[in-house]
Amino acid sequence: MIALSLAEIADITGGRPHDIPDPSVRITGPVVIDSRQVEAGSLFAAFAGEHVDGHDYAERAVASGAAAVLAARPVGVPAIVVADVEKALGALARAVVGRLGTDVVALTGSAGKTSTKDLIAQVLQAHAPTVWTPGSLNNEIGLPLTALRATEETRHLVLEMGARGIGHIEYLTGLTPPRIGLVLNVGTAHIGEFGGREQIARAKGELVEALPAEADGGVAVLNADDPLVRAMSARTKARTVLFGEADDADVRATEVRMTPAGQPSFTLHTPTGCGEVTLRLYGEHHVSNALAAAAVAHVLGMSTQEIATALSGADTLSRWRMEVTERADGVTIVNDAYNANPESMRAALRALAAMGGAARVDGGRTWAVLGPMAELGDASLAEHDAVGRLAVRLNVSKLVAVGGREASWLQLGAYNEGSWGEESVVVSDAQAAIDLLRSELRPGDVVLVKASRSIGLERVALALLSAEGEVADR
Repeated sequence: MIALSLAEIADITGGRPHDIPDPSVRITGPVVIDSRQVEAGSLFAAFAGEHVDGHDYAERAVASGAAAVLAARPVGVPAIVVADVEKALGALARAVVGRLGTDVVALTGSAGKTSTKDLIAQVLQAHAPTVWTPGSLNNEIGLPLTALRATEETRHLVLEMGARGIGHIEYLTGLTPPRIGLVLNVGTAHIGEFGGREQIARAKGELVEALPAEADGGVAVLNADDPLVRAMSARTKARTVLFGEADDADVRATEVRMTPAGQPSFTLHTPTGCGEVTLRLYGEHHVSNALAAAAVAHVLGMSTQEIATALSGADTLSRWRMEVTERADGVTIVNDAYNANPESMRAALRALAAMGGAARVDGGRTWAVLGPMAELGDASLAEHDAVGRLAVRLNVSKLVAVGGREASWLQLGAYNEGSWGEESVVVSDAQAAIDLLRSELRPGDVVLVKASRSIGLERVALALLSAEGEVADR
């Protein structure tokens, strides 16, 4: 964060200094909400959570080097006391971003946000100093924390924005007003909360509505292949740049193909030229994500060849998202267990099928270890059934459905699609899945693990990657 005095922070947040002997003391370290992450000169923001109250850790934070605490009440150490810590944090972020004048790139979508954000970050970092959202910290707390990591040297600030309802993205764009807004897609993630795809589109479109006009540099980067996203061009005064495989897309891909390992390769076209891209990521769905990143980089002035080179060198930055690890015994584990919705589940299954092509040459099998997809409301049964059917259509060797009724719906879909033998099985929990896989896996197998984050199915992948998870040659 740019250095600010405690007096300046109190003024920005409308707070009251408490137990601060010298208001001219400056915050020179990061703003954190975990006392274990405090560095010298930090500002510790104390949030009262459901299970832990950050105010109880204020003294520890100052003892560890924090210059002061942003708090809702006096805490016995130097603090700026505010009416609402969350709103104060947002006000601080807005002030800092406004002073910096950095290019703010915001992105949203139903699926692929974090993977695309990571691609954009790596491409732009090759061009100029860039700060981006770590992991999926895309809410009213995570977003300002990310923005406050920006400094005078930061040229690009890349912010992922999530939404749980109407008005959420509008609020986030008010904290860190973007010049460039990217909408990836409108799917069925959280459809149980929103009530329908049209409502999801309404919420995601708040991003393009917040952009400045074209005359002021505003640019909306929209998916030409998603009708609900393409239609958002009518909701913004910003210039529109389309990406996708549609013929009229400004940034598009041709000659899309897959490597034997399941990594996509294609020719990238922008208004300034073309270049060859081979991604290190797995699955054809990353082509759209890469095009979105390329469109943002094009808007910010990078050449097509610079973009193609940076995309070809980009890796997965965020954990548990199509993390591919080959064990010493030849079993490949694909940990995509951070989250799941119908769109990302289908994409992951197709990636597994592509990776399995090479595995089957060596006698390996493909395993889909799938758990529930949350927040689908009345669409849950149909969506789980459809995923089970797709696993069969893609010729996945083994479907392991983990959990309760959603697992039975996954297996029902597989059964109705023609999986009548031992190709699919329901197990009660993650440990049961681990026990089954440890007894059945053999060299050459490829295992996909995926479910909604709340299920914690990453335990399966992590257990299989531990030393005891390896299997003997059989």
